[in-house]
Order: sequence, then C-alpha cells, then structure tokens
Amino acid sequence: MKNMINCRPSPLVGRWYPAHPKELADSVDSYIQAAQIPEIQGKILALVSPHAGHIYSGPVAGYAFRSISNLNPELVVILSPLHQYHPDAILTSGHQAYETPLGEISIDRESVELVNRSLHEKTGFELSEIRNDSEHAIEIILPFLQRALQSEFRLLPLMLRRQDPQLMRALGEILSGLISSHSTLLVASTDLSHFQTAEEAQKLDQTIIDGIQALDPEQLYRAHQKKTGSACGLGALAAVIWAVKAGGSAEVQILNYAHSGDITGDNSSVVGYTSAVITRK
Repeated sequence: MKNMINCRPSPLVGRWYPAHPKELADSVDSYIQAAQIPEIQGKILALVSPHAGHIYSGPVAGYAFRSISNLNPELVVILSPLHQYHPDAILTSGHQAYETPLGEISIDRESVELVNRSLHEKTGFELSEIRNDSEHAIEIILPFLQRALQSEFRLLPLMLRRQDPQLMRALGEILSGLISSHSTLLVASTDLSHFQTAEEAQKLDQTIIDGIQALDPEQLYRAHQKKTGSACGLGALAAVIWAVKAGGSAEVQILNYAHSGDITGDNSSVVGYTSAVITRK
C-alpha cells in the first residue's frame, strides 16, 4: 500500500491554472518556451517572479523559469507575502508537501527547523505553521518549477506578514547560509503595482524595477514609503536581495515586464509584473 503523504490541498487548481496535468504542463511549457532571454552570466542564486493567475502573469514568469532550465537545486526557497491576515510575523506550511496536478513537492522539514531556530536566536520570532491555507503566491509558482527544473527538489515555503526592514535583513542573513551550504535557489514571489492605469503603473513599477536592478532593499523601502512604487512582495524582494548580498557581490538581469492590461486589453486598472534573475560570477 502506498504511504499517504499529508499534502496541502490546493485552493487554486482549475481556477488560477489548469486542473488537467497535460493541459497544465503544456501551458507552462508554452510560457517558458516563448521567453527569449539573454545569456545568463554567472551562477544563478535567485529569481523574481510574479504570482497572479497563469493567464495573466504566466508570460512574464516564463522568462524567469526559462533561465533555470539547466539547474538542479536540491532546495528551493520561495518567499512570498501572506495576503490574508495572520497575527504572526512569518509563516510556513504545516503539511508535508504541496500538491499540484503535476505531482507532489516535499517540504524540507530540516530546513524549516533550521530557519526557525536561527530566526528565534536572531530576532525572537519563530516560524508559525499553518494548514489548509488559501495563499496563492507560493503555489502559483510551483508548476513552473516542476516543468523547468531537471530533477526533484524539496521546498521551503516562507509567507511574510511582517515585512519591515530589520526583520527581512535578519531573514536574509539566515537564508544566505542556506545558499552557501546547500544547492539552493531562492525565489521572491511578488506582483508590482495594483489597480492603477497602465501609464501610472509603468511609472510606479519602474521605480521598483530600478531598486531590484540596483540590489538595494533600502531603495525599495523608500519607494514604498514615498508611494512612488509598490510591490506586495516587498519583504520577499528585500530578504532575497539581502541573502544574496551577504554572500558577496551579485548582479541582476531584468528579464521581462508587463501588466495585466497586456492580456485583457483593459488599461484602466492593471497589475504589474516583472521577472528577474540574480547571479554571482
């Protein structure tokens, strides 16, 4: 008899992306294969990818995941916002695995425990485990990882309710240790501006893209405070950048930008998306 793994039930399948395995695989493959990316110089440490429904953000996400088609990381850490209220600061899944129509992805409990222990020592906070969550910002990325990567990987999901600089810097320093001691890929899951006109969104989004390009979390936070740019995954971006910079010099390539109006044709109220890759020579 097959051992039953406690998998997180998907609230998205059939709505945010196709439910049938072949349809989902073909759809994700089409986004990845359509992406025309430049040659990536150096070792890939991290990605930036959007997290809207595949029909909206899939064409942009395809660029990020095209860049990792030759990678074989043992661990993938996805940092995302938690879009629902929760009283605790940083959350992870209480399940053993995530499931998509393409199969199960095991959660690396050893890495969860390591981050939890280190976080408590550094900040006094601990990871809170949640079950049966409805958060989309991690799950929406998983089919892209399943199709892009050449081998199985384990997952460390981190959902951020508190995204303040001090906590995100500490989290980044913890994650830098995973980069140095494991075959690890970091993914910052974020969309950009929400429900602006396309013209205004492009201005706001370029401010965030400039901050990513500069590998400057403080610049991102200043844009957020001054309302000259916004990203729902601000903390995810900051923590990933601090994680990479803690290990040495790094470079960014912005791979693509678009907004939902490019898909719907409605430019009166759009959501912005970008994809990027962070490398070290």
